[in-house]
Amino acid sequence: MGISVVVVSFIGLVLQALAFAIIARALLSWLGPGLDNPLTRALYWVTEPILRPLRRVIPRLGMFDLTPAVALLLIAFVAQLLPSLLPYGYH
Repeated sequence: MGISVVVVSFIGLVLQALAFAIIARALLSWLGPGLDNPLTRALYWVTEPILRPLRRVIPRLGMFDLTPAVALLLIAFVAQLLPSLLPYGYH
């Protein structure tokens, strides 16, 4: 038997929130509010467990960090796979 619709929906919402947090962190990095800002600290706390392992594999291109883009692609890929976990008839 597959995973319930509620669990898949919850995972989808978590992935969407994580994607928004990664985008917000990338935008804030351009503005440079620093780690003294509570919003910046919260975004780092949420996104760093995803981005840190990717940084070990993906090299920087000069001053450009591509790990947020790769993380967003991975999140989108996982989100696309979620409906296949549902039992037949719930897609």
